[in-house]
Amino acid sequence: MDRQALVETHPLEPFFPEHARLLMLGSFPPKRERWRMDFYYPNFQNDMWRIFGLVFFRDKDYFLAEQGNAFREGAIRSFLAEKGIALSDAGQRVVRLKDNASDKYLEIVEPIDLHRALDCLPCCEAVVTTGQKATDTLLGLVGADAPRVGECTRFVYGERHLRFFRMPSSSRAYPKPLADKAAAYSRMFAALGML
Repeated sequence: MDRQALVETHPLEPFFPEHARLLMLGSFPPKRERWRMDFYYPNFQNDMWRIFGLVFFRDKDYFLAEQGNAFREGAIRSFLAEKGIALSDAGQRVVRLKDNASDKYLEIVEPIDLHRALDCLPCCEAVVTTGQKATDTLLGLVGADAPRVGECTRFVYGERHLRFFRMPSSSRAYPKPLADKAAAYSRMFAALGML
């Protein structure tokens, strides 16, 4: 098969609230058949919105729909806009080397245009990656030192001094209990004065 035919373009627009202070970067969405909403972290098996529920509301099910089998996209969008959290992904065009969403089998053909993203986010003071593929991609763009998982370093991009947080993946494939992941995210949000 022609390699060009295998390239997927990111299906979502970046979510850039006007006064966002934090840019969160995942790797790339799973295939659409795994989605439960038309937004970031749409796979019901991904725990990002459960992590947010625990961190901000002490309720892992806070962002779940009443039926408990989908996410409340409108509530998530409103909350992120209010808190000043922007979302995008490190990969804008990718090739899946296997027919799944695993970062291990994801080749990023075109990374995020970080300069453009940060131009759209003049209040942004920190970037967080939510997995190894996103971390490796960001490091390739900014040349920063890699923080340990759950920790932070700093980097200069253009004339901006930014913090770089490396958070545990919200994928259930990442072997860490939900409560431990939420604790790491809670420390990050506390450090940013967002709790």
